[in-house]
Amino acid sequence: MELDTLPYLTRDLPGLGGRIKTHRTDFAVEEIPLYEPSGQGTHVYFVIEKVGLPTMQAVHQIARALGVSARDIGFAGLKDADAVTTQTLSLEHVDPDRIEKIDLTGIRVIRVAHHTNKLKLGHLKGNRFRIRLRDVDVTRLDEARAIMDVLAQRGAPNYFGPQRFGLRGDTWQVGRALLRSDYTEALACLLGRPDDRDRTEVRRARELFDKGDYDAAADTWPYPMHHERRVCRAMAKARGDAGRGVRALDKQMRQFFVSAFQSHLFNQVVAQRIDSLDRLEVGDLAWRHPQGAVFTVEDLTAEKPRCDAFEISPTGPLYGAKMKLPSGPQGDIERAVLDEAGLTLDSWREGHDRKARGGRRPLRFQPHDADAQVGQDEHGHYLELSFELESGCYATMILREICKAPSGESGM
Repeated sequence: MELDTLPYLTRDLPGLGGRIKTHRTDFAVEEIPLYEPSGQGTHVYFVIEKVGLPTMQAVHQIARALGVSARDIGFAGLKDADAVTTQTLSLEHVDPDRIEKIDLTGIRVIRVAHHTNKLKLGHLKGNRFRIRLRDVDVTRLDEARAIMDVLAQRGAPNYFGPQRFGLRGDTWQVGRALLRSDYTEALACLLGRPDDRDRTEVRRARELFDKGDYDAAADTWPYPMHHERRVCRAMAKARGDAGRGVRALDKQMRQFFVSAFQSHLFNQVVAQRIDSLDRLEVGDLAWRHPQGAVFTVEDLTAEKPRCDAFEISPTGPLYGAKMKLPSGPQGDIERAVLDEAGLTLDSWREGHDRKARGGRRPLRFQPHDADAQVGQDEHGHYLELSFELESGCYATMILREICKAPSGESGM
C-alpha cells in the first residue's frame, strides 16, 4: 500500500490542497530539548539556526571550521535541508568563544552553554513546527481548524512519512527482498529499474546496472552516492554475484532497508485500524504516553477514560523476532499483514544484518498547541499552521490530513 493510497482519518472533511515549501522559509522547525544544559561540565551545547542544509552537512562544515572530527559533534535529531531549522549540537573541550565566532553560510549560532555529557541521538522531547501553506483558499481557515481539532482530540494517524522510504518510495521493497534472501531483487530495486523520478545521471547508472555493465554504472553514479558505486564495483568483481553485491553494503545500510520494511508493514496495520485509532479493545497492547511503556488491555472500563484523555493509545507492530502480538481481532489483523508479506516473526531472527527484536508503536499521536492563522508576505497570502509534536512523529501526517492531496501535488 503506497503512501498516497493510505486512508485519512478525517476523510469526511474536505482537504484544502495547497503547497508547502514553495519558499525555504515556509517550513520552520525548532527542536524542543529533552533537558536544558546545566551550565557546568566539559561539553559545550550550542543552538544553531540553519537554512538550506541537512544536519549532517552542517555538522561537517562546523567540524572543518573548528578543526575537529565530525564524530565528536553530538546532536539529538536530523533535520531536513529545505527548511529553517533550529537545533542543538554539542562538542567537548572547546572554547565557547570559538563556537560563537563561527561564520558559515546558512548557519547562525544563537547561544552556547556548558553541560556534563555529549548530546546523543534521541535526546529530544519533540519539535515545534511553523508551516506556511500557499496556493490555498485562505477563506477556508475554519475548515483547516476543524481538521486540526479532530486530530488534537482523536489523534493523527501515526503513519511513517515519505522521508522513511527514500526519494523513490521503495526502500521498503529493498528491505523485503533482503528478508527473503532475494538478493537479486534487492539490488534490482536499489540500483536498477529507472523511472521518471530519477535524474539524468542516476537514470543512466540504473540503465547500465540493468544491462549488467557494473563498472560503467559505478563510474556513472553521482559522487555522493558512494554506497551505490561500491556495490556496483563488487558486482563487477564477482561477475554479477548478487550475494557479494549485498555484502558490499555496510551493515547499517542493510538494517536501514529492513527497518523501512518494518515501517511499511506498520503503515498497513494503521490503515486497517484507521477508524479505531482512539479506541481500545480487550487484548490490545496499549502505549503509555509519553514514556512508552506497553501493557495488555484487560479491563476496558478502567482503560477507556485514559484512552479518551490521550494518556494511552492502541499500538501497532514493528515486526521482529521478540515482538509480542495482541490477542483478539487486532492480533488477527497483524498476523494477516505478516502472512501477506510471506514472512513470519522468525524472518527477523536469522542473519546478523537482518535481526530485529521488534517492538510496538502507537497508532496515533497528538499535536499540541495546534493553531491555524491567515497571513501575508511579499509572496502573497498563506495559511500558517503551527503545532508541537513528540519526537518520532511526522509533521507531514498533519499536513496530509489538511491538504488531502497526493504528495507530488502538495510538495510534501
